[in-house]
Amino acid sequence: MTKNYKNILVALDLSDLDEVLIKYASFMATRLKAEKVYFVHNIKKYEISELFEEQLKDINLDKLIGDELNEKVEEHFKAEAEFEVLISEDPYSESLIKYVVDKYAIQLTIVGNKKHENGTGLVSGKLLRLLRCDILAVPRVAKPQIETIWAGTDFSPDSRKIFNVTKILQKENSSRLKLVHIYSVPVQFSPYVSPESMAPKVEKHVKEKLEKFIRKLDYPNQIEPLFFLGRQSGAAQKIIANIKKSDADLLVVSDKGGNTFSPFSVGSVTEELFNENYGVPLWVVK
Repeated sequence: MTKNYKNILVALDLSDLDEVLIKYASFMATRLKAEKVYFVHNIKKYEISELFEEQLKDINLDKLIGDELNEKVEEHFKAEAEFEVLISEDPYSESLIKYVVDKYAIQLTIVGNKKHENGTGLVSGKLLRLLRCDILAVPRVAKPQIETIWAGTDFSPDSRKIFNVTKILQKENSSRLKLVHIYSVPVQFSPYVSPESMAPKVEKHVKEKLEKFIRKLDYPNQIEPLFFLGRQSGAAQKIIANIKKSDADLLVVSDKGGNTFSPFSVGSVTEELFNENYGVPLWVVK
């Protein structure tokens, strides 16, 4: 069954990253043929210093921020989809986002990835566990284009669902799709057989498995296999190191996998990818 993305949520925080997110949401709403986009900002009033409480007591902060964000969205959101700016006050941004996702039947939540910058941004591992919808983490350097997609797979049935997303993104577009897999040479035989002598056999086996997986997908577009030798514990870092050197515009992974024999056991790997910033947007499919 093909998933649709009619309703999108975009989490804003009044930082200069908001402009990037609004433009990217505009691009993505057009690509996905979305019907409505909700721009959400959470005012954490408890963080406002007592020094300013007196000055702010006669100011309608909700309206002030709402007006500012509406202006910003009107300036940068060019998609045909409707949009609405929602302002709220909640001690926890994650719980607010979850509430809006459930209330408005959101299929995709877009958040900013500000890791390794000042402040932590809205990207949080908690969102991966809290939200029922897909999550797209967008870094500051993201460009509103999808010419090359990387799809990470561990060959599990769960990882097959990411190809429903790539299919939608490739529709009426010539994006290239690369199926990415990380494999490792079994270490339990290392006292008897050298990893160097095993590597070619393992690589051949992985290549055959990859080609079989692609055939079984019965995918309408061409898929280019891409696999890297890695370690059980370092699959995410292997992906990051290679995607930084690539021309990828988007990385798509499943929220979890099911193949315990693969280092790309999506779950812990997905969370690690989600909590790093390597300059490429990450789409986590639920």
